[in-house]
Amino acid sequence: MFEIVPSIWLIKGKCVRLERGDFATEEVVSSNPLGIAQDFESIGIKRLHLVDLDGARRGEPKNYHILEAIAGYTNLKIDFTGGVSTDGDVIKCFEYGAKSVTISSAAANYPERFAQFILSYGREKINLAADTSPVDHKIKIRGWLKKTSIDLYDHIQFFYDRGLKYLKVSDVTRDGVMEGPNFDLYKSVLEKFPSIQLAASGGVRGIDDFRALRDMGVHSAVFGRAYYEGKISLQDLEKFLAEG
Repeated sequence: MFEIVPSIWLIKGKCVRLERGDFATEEVVSSNPLGIAQDFESIGIKRLHLVDLDGARRGEPKNYHILEAIAGYTNLKIDFTGGVSTDGDVIKCFEYGAKSVTISSAAANYPERFAQFILSYGREKINLAADTSPVDHKIKIRGWLKKTSIDLYDHIQFFYDRGLKYLKVSDVTRDGVMEGPNFDLYKSVLEKFPSIQLAASGGVRGIDDFRALRDMGVHSAVFGRAYYEGKISLQDLEKFLAEG
């Protein structure tokens, strides 16, 4: 069943938005991320993608207190990401209330370690983020600040062969600019990895993009800026959820 997943991006405990992952474009949306999460829950959203940008830049999570607050005051299933790289990080995420963690940099830097996470914690709890530019299909890490020489499809294949179930793919050139999702990219990923549960991230402009992603077989769509800029309202989201 297709799922829409709002994202909350955190810097110093505040909800922010960026364009194409560029920290120079940082704009504070709200100083109350818990309130935003509660708004989403109030209209029937079940899952939240919580992005610790401080953690992504520094290589270890920094906003556990926000994770703990949202987990404590909502029933949302929180997928936490940002700097998660060690067993200790993963355990702390779960202790503070995350239901799953999404890992990017550590999977690129320490692939065997990430593969072991899948075995140790289960494929329902460990997700891979594969963030790339369509220019070269190379993996980007550390909050997209660092480019690697790793090919997107080779990267996915390595973990797909080791039991990966949930994958989030972002076209970093479209994130935060509302130019529409990169449908061709997601189509190619689904063709190569037909049993993967794919979360599409980046570029969502409105409800029609959700429908298009759903109809092409994507498992979920992560969105943010379109909501924070008022292009999608809570009422729009509620109506879409009612469609089933």
